[in-house]
Amino acid sequence: MADSDFPGWHGTTIIGVKKDGEVVIAGDGQVSLGQTVIKGTARKVRRLSPGGYDVVVGFAGSTADAFTLLERLETKLEATPGQLQRASVDLAKDWRTDKYLQKLEAMLIVTDGKELLIITGAGDVLEPEHDIAAIGSGGNFALAAARGLIDSDRDAEAVARDAMKIASDICVYTNGNLTVEKIKA
Repeated sequence: MADSDFPGWHGTTIIGVKKDGEVVIAGDGQVSLGQTVIKGTARKVRRLSPGGYDVVVGFAGSTADAFTLLERLETKLEATPGQLQRASVDLAKDWRTDKYLQKLEAMLIVTDGKELLIITGAGDVLEPEHDIAAIGSGGNFALAAARGLIDSDRDAEAVARDAMKIASDICVYTNGNLTVEKIKA
C-alpha cells in the first residue's frame, strides 16, 4: 500500500479543565484506522510523579511517539522538579530542534494542578484561554462544549465528562470510554 493510500490513524479526544482549584484531564479510549475502530479502550491519560511532584498528562497522536515524549518530559521534570512550565518549554525546544524528535506526531496536555499547558511539535507551549485545553480528533467539539458548560455550577470533572459526552455524540473518532485523572493545586 502506498503512503498516499494509507487511511491514517485517527481517534483521540483529550480535554483539560481547570476550575475551582482543581484540574481534570479526561481522554476517550478510541483508536481508529481509517473508518475502522481498532481499539476502544486505550488509556491516553497518565499520572507521572517525577521528583515526587504529581503531573497529569493526556496525549493525542501516535502512541509510540507520545510515550517517547512522556519519557522526555519526565526526564525534564526530574531535572527541574516542580517547574512544569520550564520543563515543558525545554521539551518543546528539543522537540522543535532535534532531528529525531521532529518526526514525532503527537500533542500533549499537561498539568501540575497549578498550570494547564498544551505542548506541540511546532515548539509551542500554550496556556489555554478560559482554563480549558483540548486536543485530538474531537478536541474542538469537546472544547466548544466545555466552554459552554464552564460557567455552570458543575465542578471541573463534571464539565470534562459532559464535554466528552457531547464530543463523543458528534465525532466519529471519539467514544465514551473515559480515563479521568484529577489533580488539585
